[in-house]
Amino acid sequence: MSHSEKYEFAHDLAAMRAHYQFEGLSEPGVAPTPYEQFARWFGEAAAGELHEPNAMVLSTADAAGRPSSRTVLLKGYDPRGFVFYTNYRSRKARDIAVNPAVSLLFPWYPLARQVVVTGTAGRVDREETAAYFRSRPYGSQIGAWASEQSTVAACRADLDAAYERMMARYPQGEHVPVPPHWGGFRVRAETVEFWQGRENRLHDRLRYVRTGEGEGGRSGGGEWRVERLCP
Repeated sequence: MSHSEKYEFAHDLAAMRAHYQFEGLSEPGVAPTPYEQFARWFGEAAAGELHEPNAMVLSTADAAGRPSSRTVLLKGYDPRGFVFYTNYRSRKARDIAVNPAVSLLFPWYPLARQVVVTGTAGRVDREETAAYFRSRPYGSQIGAWASEQSTVAACRADLDAAYERMMARYPQGEHVPVPPHWGGFRVRAETVEFWQGRENRLHDRLRYVRTGEGEGGRSGGGEWRVERLCP
């Protein structure tokens, strides 16, 4: 196909658009910190019929600046940051090891809302990882051992065979230890943007920007300013 030829689509993509008619987001109405505001919005997302409101798109970049994105699940948040868990040998973990700058996106489309976090990722301590690992279902614990995440697999049968081997090694009902190559990351936010869809594409975008540490330089505290971005 030459550059002058065009693909024929089943849908008119130029005409596909949603018309948002939602309540706006104003500076006086938001919480003092992004984590408090996130708790408000997350509560509303979780209270509705939104599928997996804790699903977020994690974007990383390698040492050469090549980006990659994938969906992971938020497993905790507080003023210290947003936490997810993964294989430390995975592509995302290898990226973070050389470039800890990351971005998180919560795409709450049914609510015409997005939350975008930028910050730096660092490993959580092993005690916190172990506590979360013990809360996982047995199958997920075994899966963490069986999968060499992000490596090339010859076929599905090899993955299933690895899972069976791990089940034999750690039978159900017995203690499954935390894999040494598996654990959590906490994303310490530098900016958090709350996006609310509005009519005529004049969306509300309020961004929290970290301006200082908390008392005594604690990473869990912090001072923030709120700025409005043009849509």
